[in-house]
Amino acid sequence: MTVYESDLPGVGKKHEIELGDGSRLVVVTHNTGKREVFRRPDADADSEKLFELPDQLARQVGTILEGAYFQPVRSQSIETLLGGETLIEWVEVPEDSDLAGKTLGETDLRQETGANVVLVQRGDTTITNPGGDTEIRAGDTLLAVGPREACQTFQSIVTGE
Repeated sequence: MTVYESDLPGVGKKHEIELGDGSRLVVVTHNTGKREVFRRPDADADSEKLFELPDQLARQVGTILEGAYFQPVRSQSIETLLGGETLIEWVEVPEDSDLAGKTLGETDLRQETGANVVLVQRGDTTITNPGGDTEIRAGDTLLAVGPREACQTFQSIVTGE
């Protein structure tokens, strides 16, 4: 990311931030504190005004964007504990999964892992309480419930890792 800064005599400062898609975000900070935010589709295009903020609001928005109010925490996995050692585990079926195209009954996941599949999310469709005849497809997300070790084994089998 490159940021270009230039003085605007009698007005204030202009900052242009290159975005990943080749467009630019342009922020004009007036000497009065007012901020104007523009977007340029590319370096040679005209800017289109997106919005304008007074000084105090611009500072508040800036602190939010900076993370002063909330710092997101990225995690590879988030465990949802039901009680004791019982977990809820969401696992997406990868394209190359050996399970894709098989029914839940054919996979023997419950017997092999000790975890129960209680839901299959397929795009906008939710299959609750799926039976043994429910086909598993690549891209499905399976919700399993079981002891921690069973859920870990379940995830390994589904993802092939």
